[in-house]
Amino acid sequence: MDIAEFDRFADEYTATHAGNIRLSGETPDYFARYKIEEMRRRWDAQARPEPSAVLDFGTGIGNSLPYLAKLFPGAAITGVDVSQRSLQVAAHRFPGVAHLLAYDGSAIPLEGGSFDLIFSACVFHHIDQAEHGAIFAELHRLLSPGGMMVVFEHNPVNPATRYIVATCPFDENAVLLPAAALKKSQAEAGFREVEVAYTGFFPGPLRALRPLERFMTALPVGAQYYTVARG
Repeated sequence: MDIAEFDRFADEYTATHAGNIRLSGETPDYFARYKIEEMRRRWDAQARPEPSAVLDFGTGIGNSLPYLAKLFPGAAITGVDVSQRSLQVAAHRFPGVAHLLAYDGSAIPLEGGSFDLIFSACVFHHIDQAEHGAIFAELHRLLSPGGMMVVFEHNPVNPATRYIVATCPFDENAVLLPAAALKKSQAEAGFREVEVAYTGFFPGPLRALRPLERFMTALPVGAQYYTVARG
């Protein structure tokens, strides 16, 4: 998807997304929230000090911003995106929550080592895989030494995920990424200890079973996966 496509879908993203994921039995807010909750859990499991700065790479219309602010309350939050219109929508929805910055898809105009935590939610399947190496190198530059990066993506092995992506208008040009390919790109960009974890095993009607998911992260059949990497 190019910048013009992101701009075109910015104003209708929430309604389109809600309709597209109806099969899951959940709302866009649920999917935004659970990612940040899982990232918070992983951060705490490593007994890390509170981050002072968090980057939301590909922040879009800002769905993750209120949850980042709530669960990392001491951190200054920055959101970057290639879509000016998406950032305008995000600023209107969540005024003052984050510093929002447009960039050209290559260099991010921020100082190296600025962030203790970098987060990205389902962005890289919209970016040509040939560009991933350079983008991860740029994110590696921005991450503080020993900092954490968490990247969520759709799992191409999961049939429900494949159906939802195939029927989503703003995923028209998306190419789903195997976890091994994403992990390889990150490692080649200099990230260390890149770990893959799977999530999204139980749809809405089975939500009572979701506490079990933290014990299932090695099973490569969840609807989504995420990588955890060190700078």
